[in-house]
Amino acid sequence: MRIAIPHTLGKDEVRRRVEAKVGRVGEKASETLAAMVTVETSWVDADHLTMDVSAMGFSIPCALEIAEQELVFDVEMPQGLGFARGMIERTIRDKGEKLLV
Repeated sequence: MRIAIPHTLGKDEVRRRVEAKVGRVGEKASETLAAMVTVETSWVDADHLTMDVSAMGFSIPCALEIAEQELVFDVEMPQGLGFARGMIERTIRDKGEKLLV
């Protein structure tokens, strides 16, 4: 699933905001899902972050790309989570937009 969130901040400012908040992603996800969530993050380069999210017995590989006019999330949905696709997409959009504020 690919989710693009437009912005007008420029890559440097988006990167600064992501770096400042990425450490709290697991905590925020746990609050949202009311379940234990672990998130491992790793910067591939200045504009690409990988995230491995583990929740409810599922492992969900994700990637974040910082582009000049959008923040792009790529999420590999496991087969057993198809029922939650809409909720996951809404959550990513909501949290992604708040990340840019």
